Amino acid sequence: MKLDKLLETVDGPESFLEFVRKLREDKMSEANHPVDEFGRGASGWENHTIEDFLEAAIAWADDSSFGIEQGLRDGLSWKLFATFLYCGKIYE
Repeated sequence: MKLDKLLETVDGPESFLEFVRKLREDKMSEANHPVDEFGRGASGWENHTIEDFLEAAIAWADDSSFGIEQGLRDGLSWKLFATFLYCGKIYE
């Protein structure tokens, strides 16, 4: 299942951990593959170091009011945490 679709299924600690496992596998699948002309890896990763990953996740949280502006409910949820990590992958 693609990460964006798996993200939609996160609703508790077990599905959150499954999402994080798949996110890790997705990143590992890019090993030894060159980035494209835009700096994206083979699986679409924009951020290749942990520092860049966390910076992007934080930037997404700041810019979206931690998901509220994207329709995620106010308050903490497992899906919100998963979205935070996913945006570390793709947010510029």
